[in-house]
Amino acid sequence: MYTVRPVTAEELLGAAERLGGLLADTVDGGASVGFLAPLDPGAAADWWRALAPDVGAGRLLLWVAYPEPDAESESDADADAGADAGSGSGAGRRIAGTVQLRPASTANGRHRAEVAKLMVHRADRGHGLAGRLLAALEAAAVGRGIRTLVLDTETDSPAERLYAAAGWTRVGTVPDFATDPAGAPRATTLYYKALPAADGAPGC
Repeated sequence: MYTVRPVTAEELLGAAERLGGLLADTVDGGASVGFLAPLDPGAAADWWRALAPDVGAGRLLLWVAYPEPDAESESDADADAGADAGSGSGAGRRIAGTVQLRPASTANGRHRAEVAKLMVHRADRGHGLAGRLLAALEAAAVGRGIRTLVLDTETDSPAERLYAAAGWTRVGTVPDFATDPAGAPRATTLYYKALPAADGAPGC
């Protein structure tokens, strides 16, 4: 079982090293998420720390997923969490996955947002965690009045099956849009999803 929750800028700073480990694992596994392999875990942690101002300002929303402790290890997990043990923040726990939402900043684009950096650690795949992260993001987007989501992903990657199953619409591909972690050019596929209006909001 996993818990999926949003994180604050302060929590992001505290989780940067664990998120850096997740990012390094994702890159080492061959996923095209903007980095080349091998990715130094320290540099990966610094990249996460640099996002804290955007999270604090609301320009970036970020979710993490972490495994729920079993009955035998719960006391140890609470000890690791320290002062945050009772807050539900998951402080100190291993991070199994993450996803980001970046709302558009332009006046005529505030109804849309970009989904980015959906990652699940290789040890935690096969449990539907990517789908849960995406569902949490989409629900939050609806609550913020966002009606259109966009994203891009490497063409023919496993992520394409996830987005198709989650109701995303494939727009098209761009050849050689980005390289994979080994530096080889790869095509990228663009997707969008139209979201329902929030309860009480006018339809579009």
